[in-house]
Amino acid sequence: MVHAEDRLRLATAVAEARAGLAEGGVPIGAALYDSDGTLLGRGRNRRVQDGDPSLHAETAAFRAAGRRRTYRGTTMVTTLSPCWYCSGLVRQFGISRVVIGEAATFHGGHEWLAGHGVEIVLLNDLECTAMMRDFIKLHPDLWNEDIGEQLPQPARRPHPHH
Repeated sequence: MVHAEDRLRLATAVAEARAGLAEGGVPIGAALYDSDGTLLGRGRNRRVQDGDPSLHAETAAFRAAGRRRTYRGTTMVTTLSPCWYCSGLVRQFGISRVVIGEAATFHGGHEWLAGHGVEIVLLNDLECTAMMRDFIKLHPDLWNEDIGEQLPQPARRPHPHH
């Protein structure tokens, strides 16, 4: 169920995604909120900037939130459907709700999360979709690296026999 504050919370994640893009990174942002609406942590994909393959947006927001006894009742807001790695983080720590800006450019693990009792809100935000489409078009190699896809390699020419 979409709450009025979901779009406002998405703006925090979008600001993180834009900051990441300005730094030369992948434009994905996230924020973790407590059940009362308190912002616990925010972050962006910093794989390129920090050279850390594990620093996805949801991971950065989760780390910024710091250690808590429980994450039940929290909401992860992210500009893009979470990959399997970030979906695992949500599931592992019992984050109750995930608000997703868009899943048109990347269909991550949100249906799997829903099947395991996580409330999923997909906003189909046009700004998030346009930002990712533009990035993917301009940086297909970086995008494929980020999602763990290999681009097809050109066929090698056989070496001539001597």
